[in-house]
Amino acid sequence: MRFTGAASPPVGFREALFAGLAPDGSLYRPVETPDLSRLFASFGPDTGFVELSARMTAALLAPEIDEPAARRICERAFTFAPALRRLDGRRRLLELFHGPTCAFKDFGAQFLAAAMEAFVETEGTRIQVLVATSGDTGSAVAHAFHGRAGIDVVILYPSGRVSELQEKQLTTLGGNVHALELDGSFDDCQRLAKEAFRDPALAQRLRLTSANSINIGRLLPQAFSYAWAAAQLREGGITARAHVAAAGSPGGAAPVFCVPSGNFGHLTAGVYAWRWGLPVARFIAATNANDEVPRYLEDGRFVPRASLSTLSNAMDVGNPSNFERLADAFAGDATAMAAAVHGCSVSDGDTRTGMRETWERHGVIVDPHTAVGCIAAERFIAAGACPDSEVIVLSTAHPGKFTETVQMAIGRPPELPERLSRCLRLPRQATRIGVDIDGLRELLLERFG
Repeated sequence: MRFTGAASPPVGFREALFAGLAPDGSLYRPVETPDLSRLFASFGPDTGFVELSARMTAALLAPEIDEPAARRICERAFTFAPALRRLDGRRRLLELFHGPTCAFKDFGAQFLAAAMEAFVETEGTRIQVLVATSGDTGSAVAHAFHGRAGIDVVILYPSGRVSELQEKQLTTLGGNVHALELDGSFDDCQRLAKEAFRDPALAQRLRLTSANSINIGRLLPQAFSYAWAAAQLREGGITARAHVAAAGSPGGAAPVFCVPSGNFGHLTAGVYAWRWGLPVARFIAATNANDEVPRYLEDGRFVPRASLSTLSNAMDVGNPSNFERLADAFAGDATAMAAAVHGCSVSDGDTRTGMRETWERHGVIVDPHTAVGCIAAERFIAAGACPDSEVIVLSTAHPGKFTETVQMAIGRPPELPERLSRCLRLPRQATRIGVDIDGLRELLLERFG
């Protein structure tokens, strides 16, 4: 498979992986639309997640990554797996928080790190990964790259503007993970990272790359979870025969996927999987008050705006960068996208109610982002849409990452997994720096130059 930007020549996976952005500043997206319908039909409830991921990786990325290499990458990346649990009659939760940082971002970050490590080992080189974060992305990247051969990781985070848990996840690993506490905002972190990538002195002596959420190496592996979830339902009659050609709209008794959405990378990965042949009845784009995409699905006009602050803060995105990939998947046709994707916006008040009702009715504690998905799925079912389909809600984070919000909604705190409570007991390791490029340049060259 090759990848291209909006106006850039096609490149292979390795080049797209290390470049991050296309030369024209746009996001890399697949050039080809491979037909993997037979591969998807071969997956069943007993297909392990590593097995499924390795076979998809080899099918998508050959000849750059052959089957043995794909298996090595996926075995290194996925020491954890999704879980599928029934919530009620038609809703299921696809739990994607069983990785090291208890968030769905672990899947993309771990695959990205393992793929980069594989290429670096082959080349015998060393790289420096520089990432700006406001919390969860940084922790997922830190854990994914920790201990990877030939890779140093530098994470910029804003002092006093991330939660205690997020900061501990960023700063307690040590080794090849270097946390830099910036005396500024997240915007300052992003600006400084961009300046570092453009800095001639750093370019001459270091090999800087990024691992942010727009990297195609973090988006592609998110498609694996959709294929795995669909395979779990295979005994219930979900087969490749329910798939409709990628050029048309989804249909049949295949599952509906409800995706809590902010930057829209996760939903885009699902659309890619559908276009490659995965049977999907429909997608639900579940958002909070930042409802630019649901509005687009109604009137065909995409109007970005400043983001609004909500309880589901990881979805507080007013101008989602992955929308360009999503729109490209439908050739810019809003009507075609609306036929495949249903939009739903959920308020903070309804989010709190949904968290409480999910606990009281089903004994399940969900984080606010998953709650948005549960409510959107409930509304979709109540409207009589796709009556023969299971609705799979992507559960994107463990409720323990949002203790205060959960406590407010259901009257009790969630239990913390050991991997979260453990990091709270570890000593913080971070270097404090200012907001100017000179200080960052000096530090990077001293440590890695």
